Amino acid sequence: MSKQGITEHELSIPAGSDHPQLAATLRLPATEAGASPQRRPAIIVLHGFGSTRQAPNVTVPASLYAQWGYVALSFDMPGCGQSGGTPGHVLCLDQVAATRAAIDWLSQREDVDASRIAVSGTSFGAAVALYTTGVDARIKAVVAAGGWGNGARKLRGQHPGPGAWEKFLALLEQGKAMKARGEMLKVHRFDIVPIPPHLRIGLPENALMEFPIDTAQSIYDFRPDDVIPAIAPRPVLFLHASVDSVTPTSESIAMFQIAHPPAELHLFTGVDHFMLGERNARVQDTLAGWLRMHFPA
Repeated sequence: MSKQGITEHELSIPAGSDHPQLAATLRLPATEAGASPQRRPAIIVLHGFGSTRQAPNVTVPASLYAQWGYVALSFDMPGCGQSGGTPGHVLCLDQVAATRAAIDWLSQREDVDASRIAVSGTSFGAAVALYTTGVDARIKAVVAAGGWGNGARKLRGQHPGPGAWEKFLALLEQGKAMKARGEMLKVHRFDIVPIPPHLRIGLPENALMEFPIDTAQSIYDFRPDDVIPAIAPRPVLFLHASVDSVTPTSESIAMFQIAHPPAELHLFTGVDHFMLGERNARVQDTLAGWLRMHFPA
């Protein structure tokens, strides 16, 4: 399919021996008639918590990346959207493994420069992007929008009301007790990550709404902070809304403080958590300028 001067291909990619096939969308830049084939840099775009590749904060940046000359790959994580796996069984390290499998697949394409692959993500996807970059030297640049570096710290910031944090911790303990009895506690997504009603339009129609307690525990235990210093000297761009209704802005500030140059942090007014899907000109101009400097097409 051709769209806005780019071509889109729906396909399925392998996610490694321990994981099911991943439903994916590949966006390719327009090629001038008669032009010789060329290897291009690629950007993998990761979706957020229990979301899919159809979310606006995936489709909008992925289309922009292709328009700007990059091969852009997005996919549904295991257990999400149209990908295989147990629906709702969302674990952070599984998503890291899936992202690395996507790099394997991209690296074998004749139209991709395997030495120039970047990762871009929002929220949960940003956390996965950062962690994967910290442990996989094949990634040459990373964009993290509304991300987080310490699961326990960010969850505490998302449950700030009187007794809310204690209630969440009790939920984790209940899940552990049930698991010891061979049972699995199911949890609504907003009991794990609250999203105010006015922002829920940012979720795709097929976003998951229920998860096993293992998912909440996985988020609690996940610490991209531990590997963020190892990203340097590769460039990292932290983007965050100055007032974020979902993930505390302090998360990107804390990550920037432990990252080594060349790292940049940009805070924006007039946008919220799903900023990459809002088509905000200032955000897009900042992203385009950063890519031109640190990861040019």
